[in-house]
Amino acid sequence: MPALALSMRRLLYILPVAFFVVVAGYFALALQPGYDPHALPSPLIDQPAPAFTLAGLSGDGVSNQALAGQVVLVNFFASWCVPCRAEHPLLMRLAEQEHVPVYGIAWKDKPEDTQHLIAQLGNPYSRIGVDENGRVGIDFGITGVPETFVLDKTGHVRRHYAAPLTAEELRNDLLPLLKQLNQS
Repeated sequence: MPALALSMRRLLYILPVAFFVVVAGYFALALQPGYDPHALPSPLIDQPAPAFTLAGLSGDGVSNQALAGQVVLVNFFASWCVPCRAEHPLLMRLAEQEHVPVYGIAWKDKPEDTQHLIAQLGNPYSRIGVDENGRVGIDFGITGVPETFVLDKTGHVRRHYAAPLTAEELRNDLLPLLKQLNQS
């Protein structure tokens, strides 16, 4: 019995050290140059966007065929999503000032709640598809909202933003990418 008590006591000393090593390893990784905690690799990069057809919030629906032939953003959002509301002014700027076609997909949201959000904050979207059951979001591999995909003229996914867009990302990454894709 005393041997068991001795080994338990040693374990109590080792556990905090092991915990410290794990935490230190995580911080060492996070401090590496170029590490972006928002970057989630998407298996869709350089692949065709998933085929989908959704009923429209008001009028025309949204499908991947409707997006072909132009560089577009596909933005998954919801009225209940606080980060989506924070991102909304940037989407308005993209649509109004930069003339970027932004297609919205209301993910797991009630159409009346989506309409209320748009009436309240403005409509940056060329069209809004309603994905009430979340199936299209699953096909795109989203983990939550907001998430934004950049599609080129051939319908291939070129970039994936798995968090609200920021003014810095817009200026340093998204606008140059859109310019490059529109020139090709």
